Amino acid sequence: MSDLVARTGRHQQRYEEGYRLIAGFRDMEQNGNDTSEKIVEVLMINSTSGPGLLFPKGGWENDETVKEAAVREAIEEAGVRGDLVHFLGYYPFKSKTLQDEFSPEGLCRAAMFALFVKEELDCWPEQSRRERTWLTIPEAIECCRHPWMRKALEEGFLKWHEAGMVSTINNDDD
Repeated sequence: MSDLVARTGRHQQRYEEGYRLIAGFRDMEQNGNDTSEKIVEVLMINSTSGPGLLFPKGGWENDETVKEAAVREAIEEAGVRGDLVHFLGYYPFKSKTLQDEFSPEGLCRAAMFALFVKEELDCWPEQSRRERTWLTIPEAIECCRHPWMRKALEEGFLKWHEAGMVSTINNDDD
């Protein structure tokens, strides 16, 4: 059992212009050695509501920055810790399961980040409902459950990766 506890409920969630604000991330890990080409993988988790894989993400709450929310979701849903290394962009989507009084249409806007994983936890809050899967970028594109995640992977992560994966995160920014 994990000593960590997942946040629940929506009373502290942030909303903007009818959109529920979501923080998420794409993990990355470089494999290989000096004599072979390095392979970058992304971490995905299973969906609890149907087939396909997702990137860990969740509501950004009033008492945290978007970066803190992304790091928290990495721990809660995927059981990983690391450093945020790049902001990938904002990605709007509509969710049937995230409809509530503040966003009856289920509109969400995800702020997505790349996270360099330094530790995979043996126990984490959602381990009984979530499985981690490391995939190459092409594999991840094929396995994305939602089109907006595929777009975020192709237009955010892949472009950043191909540009040389330059770190742009400033820990003082929200």
